[in-house]
Amino acid sequence: MTDKRVRILLAKLGDGFDEAMLKLAMVFREAGYEVIYTDAQVPEVIVLSAIHESVDHIGITTLSGANIEHFAKITELLAKEGASDIRVTAGGFLADEDIPRIKEMGVAEFFPIGTPLSKLVEWSKENIKPT
Repeated sequence: MTDKRVRILLAKLGDGFDEAMLKLAMVFREAGYEVIYTDAQVPEVIVLSAIHESVDHIGITTLSGANIEHFAKITELLAKEGASDIRVTAGGFLADEDIPRIKEMGVAEFFPIGTPLSKLVEWSKENIKPT
């Protein structure tokens, strides 16, 4: 039995909200996760970073108006690279009608803006396991 720490890659779709990303990184580190923060904003770079860093999970933040088709591209690229065991979650600004669509694209969960950070950590502890 190994005692591997779960590795999470934090990325964003769109410019801005660095402060929120740094807060997320701090909260997940305090919860015992190893966090890799990237300024990557395009699916190809996010996926390559996740594979290069051997992460177990990708957490993505979105801004209002973000291209939700990027989520499909991320999950497609993960599958193409043989890394579909890396789960993806997202949070931030997204129209309610888009949430079921991104889940169909392979996003495990979406956390709207204002979700308590404790809920993110709780969900993560229940759902993110080392790959």
